[in-house]
Amino acid sequence: MNTHFDQMAYCRPDPQQIRLQASAFLETMKSTDDADVFEDAFYRFDTLLSHVDTMYALCYVRHTVDTSDEFYDKENDLWDEETPIYEELHNALAKLMLSSPLREEMEKRLPLPYFLRAQCDARCFDEKVVPLLQEENRLCSRYDKLLASAEIELDGKTYNLSGLRALTQSADREMRRKAHGKMADFFLQNETVLDEIFDRLVQVRTAVAQGLGLKDFTELGYLRMGRLDYDRRDVAYYRKQVLAHVVPLAEKLFTRQTERLGYGELRYYDENFEFLSGNPMPHGTADQLVDAAQEMYDNMSPQTGDFFRMMRRCGLMDLVTKPKKAGGGYCITLADYKVPFIFSNFNGTAADVDVLTHEAGHAFQTYCSNLANIRPSGCMSPTMESCEIHSMSMEFLAWPWTKLFFGPDTDKYHFLHLSAAVKFIPYGVLVDHFQHEIYANPQWTPAQRKTCWRELEKQYLPHKDYRGCSLLERGGWWFRQSHIFTSPFYYIDYTLAQVCALQFWQRAQQKDPQTWPDYVHLCSLGGTKTFRDLLAASHLDDPFKEGCLQRIMDSVADYLNGVDDRSL
Repeated sequence: MNTHFDQMAYCRPDPQQIRLQASAFLETMKSTDDADVFEDAFYRFDTLLSHVDTMYALCYVRHTVDTSDEFYDKENDLWDEETPIYEELHNALAKLMLSSPLREEMEKRLPLPYFLRAQCDARCFDEKVVPLLQEENRLCSRYDKLLASAEIELDGKTYNLSGLRALTQSADREMRRKAHGKMADFFLQNETVLDEIFDRLVQVRTAVAQGLGLKDFTELGYLRMGRLDYDRRDVAYYRKQVLAHVVPLAEKLFTRQTERLGYGELRYYDENFEFLSGNPMPHGTADQLVDAAQEMYDNMSPQTGDFFRMMRRCGLMDLVTKPKKAGGGYCITLADYKVPFIFSNFNGTAADVDVLTHEAGHAFQTYCSNLANIRPSGCMSPTMESCEIHSMSMEFLAWPWTKLFFGPDTDKYHFLHLSAAVKFIPYGVLVDHFQHEIYANPQWTPAQRKTCWRELEKQYLPHKDYRGCSLLERGGWWFRQSHIFTSPFYYIDYTLAQVCALQFWQRAQQKDPQTWPDYVHLCSLGGTKTFRDLLAASHLDDPFKEGCLQRIMDSVADYLNGVDDRSL
């Protein structure tokens, strides 16, 4: 764990050579009846694919850090074409593991989720859909590049979308209105292109699902996400619980916000602004925030201190927004080096602290799973709803040290952070519900999709007031939600994880001594258990179960009702 990121050599693999090596391992596995020989070939194959994943990750990071870099831009385009080839190899391995006479013995040696995921993978791929998968990759890259290309002029300065978002929290209401207007103008100017990209994505994904003999892309989306122990019926029931128990609390919080601000109404450009005295802002430069994070993690535990020091020493973070940098934030694993990489876009708002602790939660899980020497690589991390528990819980477990970032605004930050978690859940469920409707109706026109979004908004976010912005009133907000374009059916995972993270918050507030040990244990388990089994192992309630959401929302409401938010 001592190689600096800048010294990590990138060399795109030769697909033909990888195929030859993979074929040799597969042949060994097919021809042997010796479980040890079989297992050795399996792990050699797994190591080969991990190396491919590492080269992809290096390219992806360097491309997103600077989308104008011609070399990595071209490499990214080539990966769009070649990734389905490696999916084919993953699929071949999965099918062999499922059909092998040695499967029963291997089930004793490998975690159960490996085989459950292998069953998903086997249903997600066929050689005949490779051209469609390549087109899907190209369309996703086209969307990412379009958003990264934004150069928006406002009051004599040029902003990308991440930089413009900082202005949506300005204490100057007119500046907020203008910033939101400029952002909406960008999406309005590109509406035809965005509609074209998404329409084609819907058609391509539907064709892939049909080519695999599946009912619709929703079924394929669930398989891709590795939903191992819940299905769309569970999600539909969860949506009803959100409407019953979360939306009412979220709307009360929006009402409190309206009263705090004293405008008499809450317009869409007011929602990111919470206090007339200004939103809580972290104090210091990006480097100073990282120094504060080091102090926090040193105090949190020896393990977190060592982890974060390693991330800094090895240059495994790129945090500040800049021209031509892709938007958003993520954590990705560099498997050959057994380390994570954190990418974000600091813009001077409280979100800088949120994203740093959030992505550090992902990275800490990778660190813990490597220390636990989890194998195979496919079990290093769990499915995404479980991964997001690591990240969202870290945001709340950082509370005892957030004074290092916010100083006298710490109480204000805590109120904002907790209320934002509640407000987020209905939005996250809306994104997921929208995708269910979209892929159930692939023949819809762009106008019908926007109408659907707006109708669902009125259920989950009934306070929304878009007067004065035609695109948003017509249902165009979702253009900016990249997951809808590039990671379909991912977004529900954030909300499930938020429910679990709020349980860790609740336990920490109650001084439960098992809170931190359970969190570290969860991180150390990686993907060796399914979502619901991980919850049981960490003593967390199942969000799909009756009463779970109501209990958590009652606890959160009690805390927030005890805060005089007008004095913050």
